[in-house]
Amino acid sequence: VSPAIALAFLPFLVTLLIRYRHYLVLLYRAVLVSWLRDRLTGVPREQRAFQYLLAHAIPGDPRHVLQTFDQWCYHCEHLSSVGPVKGRIVERLLYERAPRRVLELGTYCGYGTVLLAQGLPPGARLYTVEVDPRHAAVAEKVIRLAGFDEQTVELIVGPSEEVIPRLREKHGLLKADFVFMDHWKRCYLRDLQLLETHQLLAEGATVLADNVLFPGAPHFLQYAKTCGKYRCKVHRASLEYFRAIPDGVAELCYTGNR
Repeated sequence: VSPAIALAFLPFLVTLLIRYRHYLVLLYRAVLVSWLRDRLTGVPREQRAFQYLLAHAIPGDPRHVLQTFDQWCYHCEHLSSVGPVKGRIVERLLYERAPRRVLELGTYCGYGTVLLAQGLPPGARLYTVEVDPRHAAVAEKVIRLAGFDEQTVELIVGPSEEVIPRLREKHGLLKADFVFMDHWKRCYLRDLQLLETHQLLAEGATVLADNVLFPGAPHFLQYAKTCGKYRCKVHRASLEYFRAIPDGVAELCYTGNR
């Protein structure tokens, strides 16, 4: 009986493997390979990526720093940065809005920070928040390698739920014109509501949120579409460095409490 049952399930298993093969490749590259290399080398993958940047990127050239980062992620190891496909969406919206005060939640290795900083108009300032001190240490070096000083980019280390209430008094951010969320997806809704509570969103501010389709932020999207404070649309794209996996960037325009 057992071989018969196994044979009956075989077509179903083959179908699953074919349908979800891209997700299995993602699991292999993003989790298993990096975990193994972390253990064998004793060097975290974020630090390995920075060493690659030092060897191949042109200092002071942010676009080349991003291109080198992309090369690493396509051909060496996967990192959860916004990537070039969705990065073009962010660049376009940043150029259209020309914000003076930008807030990034989730610095990670600094890819998104460099992407945002290179598109800032003269005199604008970017505040970026990272919870993990180890990632922040790498990001600091990446940001400076790209040529941005502390007057342009301020890196703040700490949990976003603790940093956001202090942004006005401690860091001088009165209102943000542009917000980019690329941290823990479960924190998107909480942090958006914190920004509202502390009146840190300028009227007409743009809020972008990455990975709202994969791994997904359904509660955040539902709130943005139904609360009456935002005009919301989702720019469909693909997951960073995996063209076969659908993803998207949510664009919110803050209209206030109308």
